Amino acid sequence: MSKTDGYRIYAIGDIHGCLAALEEMQARIKADLVAHPHPKPLVIYLGDYMDRGPDCRGVLENLMQASTPALPARFLYGNHDSYPKLYLQDPLGLHGCAFHWLEPVMGGQITLESYGAWGATPEKAEAFCEAFRDVYPQAHYDWLEGCERSIRIGGYFFAHAGVNPGRSLEDQDEYDLIWIRKPFLSFKGDFGAVVVHGHTPVREVENHGNRIAVDTGAVFGRKLSCLVLEGDMQALLSPTGRADCPVHSE
Repeated sequence: MSKTDGYRIYAIGDIHGCLAALEEMQARIKADLVAHPHPKPLVIYLGDYMDRGPDCRGVLENLMQASTPALPARFLYGNHDSYPKLYLQDPLGLHGCAFHWLEPVMGGQITLESYGAWGATPEKAEAFCEAFRDVYPQAHYDWLEGCERSIRIGGYFFAHAGVNPGRSLEDQDEYDLIWIRKPFLSFKGDFGAVVVHGHTPVREVENHGNRIAVDTGAVFGRKLSCLVLEGDMQALLSPTGRADCPVHSE
């Protein structure tokens, strides 16, 4: 069996409410499949669909319909995707972060705006929690909470943030899968599979051999990236077609 178990995998980085970039990338994937047909395509979304970007609700509604028999998709759970649930459970909590979800740096207030709850601030967190509860569809809550925490296919392991190198891939903690940076990012050894992740923004997709970072900061005015994996092939999906994804020199 190949390193991708016979699949062609399209792995898309952090979206953060950037619906136009998402739709453009989905069109690129369909064009790539026309140019290079494959019997087992699979799209993997690496998480962080919510917060900061202009149309979080639109992104969620797109993704909820994105998996089809012709082009199946799987969806990872990012740290920002955990915040609607955490906020509804405890609107005043920081939930392990230095900032409240409604601080601009976190972007939760923009998520609320996409559902019609305008003007949220940390000082008004309790009141806006009730407003959010009234407009946030249960189907959206359930879909987000149903997203996978990790995916293993052949020689690849997909997680939103990464993995704890001190634990086996089969024994990872959910917090690490959606939040970890160090020591994951500095680890030079073998994880047991090539880890494909988002979470930590980079200027360009970084292929370190043992891990591939795919979050290129679409919500910060840069671009949404898509990694293409098929057997031994590692490529990027550019506006003009496929591009190389060379191993990053340290």
